[in-house]
Amino acid sequence: MPLALWALTLSAFAIGTTEFVIVGLIPTLAGSLQVSLPSAGLLVSFYALGVAIGAPLLTALTSRVPRKPLLLGLMALFTLGNLLAWQAPDYATLLAARVLTGLAHGVFFSIGSTLATSLVPKEKAASAIALMFSGLTVALVTGVPLGTWLGQIFGWQSVFLAVAILGVMAFAGSLLLVPNNLPQAAPSSILAQLAVLKKPRLLLVYAITALGYGGSFVAFTYLAPLMEQITGFAPSSVALVMLVYGVSVAVGNIWGGKLADQKGPIRALQMIFSLLAVVLFVLTFTVHSPVLVVATVLAWGAVAFGNVAGLQVYVVQQAQRDAPHAVDVASGLNIAAFNVGIAGGAWAGGLIVEHLGLLATPWIGGVVVLGALALTTWSGVLDKKLGNTAKEMNQQIAYKNWS
Repeated sequence: MPLALWALTLSAFAIGTTEFVIVGLIPTLAGSLQVSLPSAGLLVSFYALGVAIGAPLLTALTSRVPRKPLLLGLMALFTLGNLLAWQAPDYATLLAARVLTGLAHGVFFSIGSTLATSLVPKEKAASAIALMFSGLTVALVTGVPLGTWLGQIFGWQSVFLAVAILGVMAFAGSLLLVPNNLPQAAPSSILAQLAVLKKPRLLLVYAITALGYGGSFVAFTYLAPLMEQITGFAPSSVALVMLVYGVSVAVGNIWGGKLADQKGPIRALQMIFSLLAVVLFVLTFTVHSPVLVVATVLAWGAVAFGNVAGLQVYVVQQAQRDAPHAVDVASGLNIAAFNVGIAGGAWAGGLIVEHLGLLATPWIGGVVVLGALALTTWSGVLDKKLGNTAKEMNQQIAYKNWS
């Protein structure tokens, strides 16, 4: 893999860290800023709102901007947002800083997939996307416990300063390593680009993404309480398991990319969603044993984010066929779908814990993932029908030409 791809991976790691590190700091922030826990929780929600707006809308608005300057501008905006959070004197300023960094997040991952695939041969496209997204998935797990530790010792402001430093490093890496002549699709009007929302096949992929991640986050959001209250782990042990889980996630992400290269996105997604559902169902029973729950969590990490590359490759393929003028926007909407799934899964998990208890989150999450599997299979059937129709049309054309 080229060095430029590693620069994108570092950017993804920095962005992923700033998104999820806030989760471990919510009690600290609530006390420091003298706001309620729900108000502190809005710092997560408003970031996701920035991602959801930034992914489709700003990607469309910046379609004419050359890719490398846009990439550098996004990392500068990201760094600025974290510096603003570092110096935030009150809750409102910190909230605004979160929205700002969320906007950069949305556009970065919208164009990131197409940038990553442009740096490698076609047969390595899924692996390239998987490598870039491994920065996000590792940050998802390691950023929360490490950021919590840093924030509790040196104050929550120090966390945003540390992430801003990561942003500067990512900016420098992109400036030095990313080539200037990155390919760029011909720009079109914003309305034409946002017309991807009228494409049923793309909407189906977004539903698959939202359900696949929503199901996983129904349980993942409450994994720490499960291990503490049901398994009996001490909080320090839970943090260690989460760190090891992060390594498993990174390995699974790369494996998922290679699987999508070898099997194609549909077959790879079917395999990964099936394994993910099984792991979530099994977790319902193994959570009572410290040894078995660790083994299950490690298996979960190997498949939880292995679908990233397959989903991104698949949405790009569908967009190239149905909306070739707006591939980046279509990719950006899939990033929004990831965040919708994460937010929806966490919200649903809270309702489940309140009404059914912690033990119900894994198996209900597994049921939701089975919904993603069903939609994936349906999409594959539609692909085959479309392929057969195109084949029949080509045969008819060839017959007429021969006649």
